Amino acid sequence: MGTLYVVPTPVGNMEDMTLRGIRMLKEADLVLAEDTRTSGVLLKHFGISARLMSHHKFNEHGTSAGIVQRLQNGQTVALISDAGTPGISDPGFFLVRECVRAGVEVQCLPGATAFVPALVSSGLPCDRFCFEGFLPQKKGRQTRLAALQTEQRTMIFYESPYRLVKTLEQLAQHFGPDRQACVCREISKVHEESVRGTLEDVLAHFREHQPKGEIVVVVAGADDKEEKEKT
Repeated sequence: MGTLYVVPTPVGNMEDMTLRGIRMLKEADLVLAEDTRTSGVLLKHFGISARLMSHHKFNEHGTSAGIVQRLQNGQTVALISDAGTPGISDPGFFLVRECVRAGVEVQCLPGATAFVPALVSSGLPCDRFCFEGFLPQKKGRQTRLAALQTEQRTMIFYESPYRLVKTLEQLAQHFGPDRQACVCREISKVHEESVRGTLEDVLAHFREHQPKGEIVVVVAGADDKEEKEKT
């Protein structure tokens, strides 16, 4: 019986790749990649000549059974996404679940992910938090935001630069313009930026400065007074 290794890859700086992650990619019989072109650059950078196979949200339901069979036959398989830890707003959950159901060992290596540095550097409480990932783009979006109005934990969202201003407007509408927030952009890259303040402050900044790159939005939870007012 083989093992599925879930291997985080850098969200920005190539130096964020772990030594263990490099070793596992070199030792794997097969590397599953969200985009083989993107991952090919990563593998070439570290001198890794592993066999790449495309595995993404559009084909994972069709390819996972064959991958599980390979693992049951003793192969070692590594799963990576374009950046960060697979399964965190990236493909990975379905294959991991199928492996667990089939009795295949799954090991997830610790490593890069965008929301942890965004949370810690935000200056907002990080002892308790909830990760929301990407909000629904249309159906269910307003319902989800309404449900989070009384959430007391720090909230973390992923967002596209093209939807950031609209999302900040909706967050201010549901949580109030004075709620503290931090928008982290291009984490671990040359132009990394963190904009902190109230939702109103942060919104004003990005109305004036067009956002670019990968974005994490961290929002303070409701305090006891806010929660009582909402209920």
